[in-house]
Amino acid sequence: MSIPTAKRPEPDSSYGRFSFSLRRWMAQDGNLMRLFVIMIVVWAAMAMLSPRTFLTIDSFSSMAFQFPEIGILALAMMLAMISGGIDLSIVGTANLTSILAAMMMVRLMPADAGAGESAMYMALGVLCALVSGVLCGLLNGWAVAKIGIPPILVTLGSMQLFIGLAIVLTEGKAIVGLPEAFSSIGNGTLVGLPVPLLVFAACIVSVYALVNRRPFGIKLQMLGSNPTAARYGGIDNTAVLLKTYALSGLLAAVAGLVIIAHTNSAKADYGTSYILQSILIAVMGGVNPNGGFGKIAGIVMAVLTLQFLSSGLNALHVGNFFKDFVWGIVLILVMVANEIGPKWRWRRRQPESSV
Repeated sequence: MSIPTAKRPEPDSSYGRFSFSLRRWMAQDGNLMRLFVIMIVVWAAMAMLSPRTFLTIDSFSSMAFQFPEIGILALAMMLAMISGGIDLSIVGTANLTSILAAMMMVRLMPADAGAGESAMYMALGVLCALVSGVLCGLLNGWAVAKIGIPPILVTLGSMQLFIGLAIVLTEGKAIVGLPEAFSSIGNGTLVGLPVPLLVFAACIVSVYALVNRRPFGIKLQMLGSNPTAARYGGIDNTAVLLKTYALSGLLAAVAGLVIIAHTNSAKADYGTSYILQSILIAVMGGVNPNGGFGKIAGIVMAVLTLQFLSSGLNALHVGNFFKDFVWGIVLILVMVANEIGPKWRWRRRQPESSV
């Protein structure tokens, strides 16, 4: 006689795939959903206030060329903050490495260089920038991990060091006359898409794979959450910190290359406001300032939110001082929403006590 077996229940298909994924996404991270709503609200507000200027192909094309450089710097800041630290030297690293690349391409390349020789000097300049960025990051990581200096003090000092070196190398002047082929990286398109946007997308994919698909990402989050527990768990905290700050320096170098390709020049004081903006984007994107948590989706939405806000205010001819004021308001609103949202949701789930 056969023993009856329980019939496996059929999966509930009452909801479509998109609806189910959206519900699961909302349940997993309410911060991302709130930031998504804020991004849509900002876009809609700017579109209503200045439709003829904001809602144009030229406007969106301009935005696609503008936000990748600050987006790459925000990814670098995110990595440092997940580790429980911060990297205030990313703009100094970007300027120093881009100046080294520009010097390689402008001052060392012969005036009568052909296409092949010009490409060789451009490749050497890019390689020099990337290697220099890694070395700058390793210097920060060594001071944090080996000596034990707080990251905010280390990177503040290295920021001044890198800026000072850049000023000495250039004597405070801009290096102009970059090869036209290199300038196309910051101003050209590929398959109809801006090259800076493609570089930003490549950085997003790389950082996502590293943080979410590799053991390094788990070690990084454990280190940021509890360094002592991570050490007792067999994680080499020193190695993780060295790799983290090296990656931060590498991303800063990539951002520096995009900046000089976009402006067709290199200078020691480019992007000085990007430091605070990258911190603003990281915090808006849900990165825990105390370390241990951060999502790239939040960084992308925070970058787009600030870009929509900046482009919309420019279309309304609003001054830069008021723009900083509005950015501060947005940051405070996002942080308040991130703090109140989970508490409000928790209180709703609690049963009412009966007397």
